[in-house]
Amino acid sequence: MSDSDGPSGFVEYGIEDRPPIPTSILLGVQHYLTMVGANVAVPLILAGALGMPDAVVPRFVGTFFVVSGIATLAQTTFGNRYPIVQGAPFSMLAPALAVIGVVQASNPAGPAWEAALLQLQGAIVVAAVVEVAVGYLGLLGRLRSYISPVIIAPTIALIGLALFNAPQVTAASGNWWLLGLTLVLIVLFSQYLGDASRAFQLFPVLLGVVVAWIIAAVLSVIGVYGPETSGFVDLASVASAPALMPIYPLQWGVPQIETAFVIGMLAGVAASMLESFGDYHAVARLSGVGAPSEERINHGIGMEGLMNVFAGLMGTGGSTSYSENIGAIGLTGVASRYVVQIGAAVMLVVGFVGYFGQLIATIPDPIVGGLYVAMFGQIVAVGLSNLEYVDLDSSRNVFVVGIALFTGLAVPAYMGNVGSAAAFREGMRGVAVLGPVLGARAVADTIYVIGSTGMAVGGLVAFVLDNTIEGTREERGLVEWEQATEEDAAFRSAFDRFLRDD
Repeated sequence: MSDSDGPSGFVEYGIEDRPPIPTSILLGVQHYLTMVGANVAVPLILAGALGMPDAVVPRFVGTFFVVSGIATLAQTTFGNRYPIVQGAPFSMLAPALAVIGVVQASNPAGPAWEAALLQLQGAIVVAAVVEVAVGYLGLLGRLRSYISPVIIAPTIALIGLALFNAPQVTAASGNWWLLGLTLVLIVLFSQYLGDASRAFQLFPVLLGVVVAWIIAAVLSVIGVYGPETSGFVDLASVASAPALMPIYPLQWGVPQIETAFVIGMLAGVAASMLESFGDYHAVARLSGVGAPSEERINHGIGMEGLMNVFAGLMGTGGSTSYSENIGAIGLTGVASRYVVQIGAAVMLVVGFVGYFGQLIATIPDPIVGGLYVAMFGQIVAVGLSNLEYVDLDSSRNVFVVGIALFTGLAVPAYMGNVGSAAAFREGMRGVAVLGPVLGARAVADTIYVIGSTGMAVGGLVAFVLDNTIEGTREERGLVEWEQATEEDAAFRSAFDRFLRDD
């Protein structure tokens, strides 16, 4: 057991630790429970936009879990080797919906959902090849020397802040007490009863979600909740789900490539890379280890690109590092890579089981919302904790952090009011002088997708301001930050030992 300290105050199991297999299975499932809402929401949103037949949806959802399991195993084993889950990205959802809309408009007859999905797959595969190049050529890692805690703090904080209005959180309006119950249970188990029982200390998220789900299921069976209620648990749908589902590459057909769609998807991939950059720093800090080196960042982004190629061939909406399980590390102190790998293996297997996918889908949105409040709140705090390296008596530092946080919330809110990439393009065409440039599809779609991602906006604003406003290295926290950053050689030697010995 590790005795490393992170901002959460403890690390129960460090990155290299291997708990007993039964414990690891439960801990691994708990890590995956934190991202269930997003990994189910993305395929359901895409399926609805595609007009996918109901009989195909369980297989589509199962494919996302299979891809998530394989991508997580690849990232934790050969990528950055952090205990971080990979799953379906929201950052690539906007260009994906744009692709679907255009294809369906041009194919009013015939199986439009299949044609749109093949175009989506092609756009993801080609855009992901660019991500592979950015990673393994070291392009993103080279920015490491220009990144200070003044940039990282608001970037990570915005991962959590930007998701305060996630659909599962806003579902509280329909059933606020169920969301509150889930949150209270997680807080009770993790913060108040952690010393009373090791089970409460290690499994607060799993216990909180399961207890809330059982209560919702009982209320659904006795008729307190009906199908129209946001807390309803549809147990009948689990029994009617297919037992096993065939999931394999090119299961929907050969991907089709359209240049315009690829350019739009590149914006989503760019936003995904920026988010992952912040995620790597967050998971390193919570795991009680040094900030990621350039080498580790490059391996992580390169592997994400490879897994996006794989995701495109499998017919999903892409793959990226998830913020949700990082919050679970902060609550439980379980930062074991082995635990996350066990959880990934479980998800990989059960992804082929129709009953599982449907059972996960029965978790009501208010329960997932309560889970998100706990997870995202933890991530916000982790981001702000990076300011311990920074001189907060410096007005330039306070200014940069404040502006980055505000723009990271305001700009995505504006994009949400605009409504769509198409509406944004139309508005940009009316801009004086630069209208023809800003209104061009590739430019406007890129601005729209990145502008819709809070941490991308805040991170870019902080990056520009921190590197252009005069400030000393000590003032910006770079001196202490570099002392806390692992050396490239440390990552390489650890990876070499893994290849030789593990």
